[in-house]
Amino acid sequence: MLVELTPLALVLVNVAAWLVLHMTIPWAWTRAPAEDFDPGSRLFRKRAWEKDGKFYETVFSIRNWKDRLPDCGGIFAGGFSKADLSSTSREYLNRFLLETCRGEAVHWMVMASSLLFFIWNPWWAGIVMVLYAVSVNLPCILAQRYNRIRLMRLLRVSRKR
Repeated sequence: MLVELTPLALVLVNVAAWLVLHMTIPWAWTRAPAEDFDPGSRLFRKRAWEKDGKFYETVFSIRNWKDRLPDCGGIFAGGFSKADLSSTSREYLNRFLLETCRGEAVHWMVMASSLLFFIWNPWWAGIVMVLYAVSVNLPCILAQRYNRIRLMRLLRVSRKR
């Protein structure tokens, strides 16, 4: 801990910091060029262990809860809501696919930013902040990856037609 704060100040700074991070990182990433989010890139591509999405269904029962996650993709100008599949056109599906990559990157960045909390928190509170970041962002990352696999399958089928 580099900065010492009173307990009340610590709570207020933590809440304010999370609000800022949860708003500024997604806002900034909605402005990033689409080319930065290639579904075939090393970070976003499908892995063999994901077993074409079955891993998420079997291990996490993702179908039971993924639709309950909040979708804030459309709250900023230029954003993209991923709450529903509103079209099956190839253009829309390709954009949706790209936006799952953007969403995943946003959640990775928010989760990684939890390390900043060690600057003003005691070590144990820093760990609590990291655990909060993982518990809030990991389900969203899993949902983005799962949905991306399903979208890729849908695009493959549409190409065959």
